Amino acid sequence: MANKVKDMISKTLSQPSRMIIIEEEEILHGPSPIEQPQVAGVASVDVKKLKDASLCTVEAVAYSPPKGLLLIKGISDAKVDKILEAATKLVPLGFTSASQLHAQRQEIIQVTSGSRELDKVLEGGIETGSIAELYGGFRSGKTQLCHTLYVTCQLPLDQGGGEGKEMCIVAENGHSSKSNLKVVWWFGDNQLVASSDYLYLAC
Repeated sequence: MANKVKDMISKTLSQPSRMIIIEEEEILHGPSPIEQPQVAGVASVDVKKLKDASLCTVEAVAYSPPKGLLLIKGISDAKVDKILEAATKLVPLGFTSASQLHAQRQEIIQVTSGSRELDKVLEGGIETGSIAELYGGFRSGKTQLCHTLYVTCQLPLDQGGGEGKEMCIVAENGHSSKSNLKVVWWFGDNQLVASSDYLYLAC
């Protein structure tokens, strides 16, 4: 019986006409551009008005109160209802089951802080998809930890990294690329910090 099954499988796979190719759909993560509601019937002129009001994502529109949208010049009551209806179709609102929340938590990547003891306290490292606030006294290691995260977020997943890129926004003009190079030397890889993977903004 087993041999017959093997013969049937081999014959099926040997016939190209019976082979089914399944293409995986591209999964996009993160906020959705505001242009998407156009599919649901929102005019491009109204989309531009939303963007001019700093509502550049579907999520931002979906979570906006109707009164706030009415303050936008050229957006009437009827348009508000239409815009919110289109946005809520693309953004899931309401209650989430515990199983769905658990599945979402499974997709979170934890980036190592470079310290095993600190990773233990954080139960794995710095979580992606959330905001982490660092506070402490002068020379307590806040900036050094940030320099370390600039590097560790580029590491492979199996090394505690996020295989991603980083953006550094400095408000006190205290950034030093030498600190990054020291961290790279510590990890023993001088190819981690690439100019295309490191975005820096001083303000």
